[in-house]
Amino acid sequence: MLTCPLCSAPLQAADNGVGCPLGHRFDRARQGYLNLLPVQHKNSRDPGDNQAMVEARRRFLDGGHYAPLAARLAELAARRQPDRWLDIGCGEGYYTTRLAQALPAAEGYALDISREAVKRACRRAPDVEWLVASMARVPLADASCGLLASVFSPLDWQEARRLLTPGGGLLRMGPTRRHLLELRGRLYDEIRDYDDRKHLALIPEGMQAVHGEELEFRLTLGDAQARADLLAMTPHGWRASAERRAAVIDAPLEVTVSIRYDWIERLP
Repeated sequence: MLTCPLCSAPLQAADNGVGCPLGHRFDRARQGYLNLLPVQHKNSRDPGDNQAMVEARRRFLDGGHYAPLAARLAELAARRQPDRWLDIGCGEGYYTTRLAQALPAAEGYALDISREAVKRACRRAPDVEWLVASMARVPLADASCGLLASVFSPLDWQEARRLLTPGGGLLRMGPTRRHLLELRGRLYDEIRDYDDRKHLALIPEGMQAVHGEELEFRLTLGDAQARADLLAMTPHGWRASAERRAAVIDAPLEVTVSIRYDWIERLP
């Protein structure tokens, strides 16, 4: 199902990597992933999350703080049982691994623009095809996926529609306006509200929202490292002042975790 990011021709296994009929070759890294992000498609030398951000997210998620979120994501995916699925913006693979466990009979793919993230993700689920690639130019064939997952990640709606099989769907997981409300209160003088349903207005013709739900719970972070990691894995880690970030790290924190799940189908 892989396609060449340069010419869109099908990719086939070739030596230690893949290649297309026009001679474009892409090697498989020793960690196991394929780098399908050509230099001309990069906006910087090393796009995406850097090593420090990836390690912070890995520590926080492996600490189990967001385990209920991953469990519900896996439950919703398991209801669909697609033949093939793709995690768009997989990061270091925490949620991807839960998807793979929930869909053992399906063919799984995952991509992120961050090479540092994908390098670490490979260790979690070797059976998944891990890709360094652009979300705006996904190197998979048209109508090739029965399920797309987008977890705390930007999304190209036209690419999502192109990739989905008729009747397949996008499983989107993102924050509500109450998510980390107490953390934002400590970091900013004014808490800016936002519309946590605005993505529904972006759904393109040929797709429709079928199911939506929210999951909310309280989370106590008594460990300074966990608080520092939470800051590092959110935009608040670089938007707020150094003084306020330090104050958050220095004191115990109880926050609201509030997440919305949507299932958005491509019409037959």
